[in-house]
Amino acid sequence: MSGWIVWVIVACVFGVGEALTRRFLIGPFALGAALAAIVDASGAGNLAAWLAFIVISLLVLLAVRPIARSRRQTRAAMRRSKAALIGSRAIVLEDIANREGMGCVKIGGEVWTARALDEDGVIERGTRVEVVEIKGATALVTTTHGARPQ
Repeated sequence: MSGWIVWVIVACVFGVGEALTRRFLIGPFALGAALAAIVDASGAGNLAAWLAFIVISLLVLLAVRPIARSRRQTRAAMRRSKAALIGSRAIVLEDIANREGMGCVKIGGEVWTARALDEDGVIERGTRVEVVEIKGATALVTTTHGARPQ
């Protein structure tokens, strides 16, 4: 079997591994193996293919992995900040009526789309509510004791 075919198979195996893990750890090696296949197919030899594989894999890994890591940390921080809103108090800015698909609240200075925990309930403007859950960009809320402001 030709060396370039082996490199193509190795690139495919690494590519599948990357698709399964989604951690951008194996992907650079898939790219390195693909380039090694091209180098080997061009007739540069086995040593040149190995050098291409090692150099490209390491360069891509060192260049792109920090970017992938920072994106993953940003997503985690967003999940934590949404979780921190649970239990927060909010004020209803627009009547919340789930059946009509309307309603918004102000949580800590930010305006959020809101839906009532009680599907059939309507929460009037000016009512104080508590955030029960965050679904995407929508706050699921319930009324609190002494809900109507003075």
